[in-house]
Amino acid sequence: MVKSGLRNKMMSGNEAIARGALEAGIGFCFSYPGTPSTEITTTLMKTANEHDIYVEWSVNEKVALEAAAGASWAGIPAI
Repeated sequence: MVKSGLRNKMMSGNEAIARGALEAGIGFCFSYPGTPSTEITTTLMKTANEHDIYVEWSVNEKVALEAAAGASWAGIPAI
């Protein structure tokens, strides 16, 4: 059952991860170009304004990890 009102549809695994993150109440998403999970970030970017989340492309893995950790330490769910 979908709690947030998102409709049921066929999607890839990465799109399903993005949807799960939205339903879990994510506030921030940080990623870096070239990762196999790029589709998660692009999916979240499409709905960022609608769901009031911040999505950012970081320059590399280290920067993405540090940004997500900082958001998490501030009490904002991050992926």
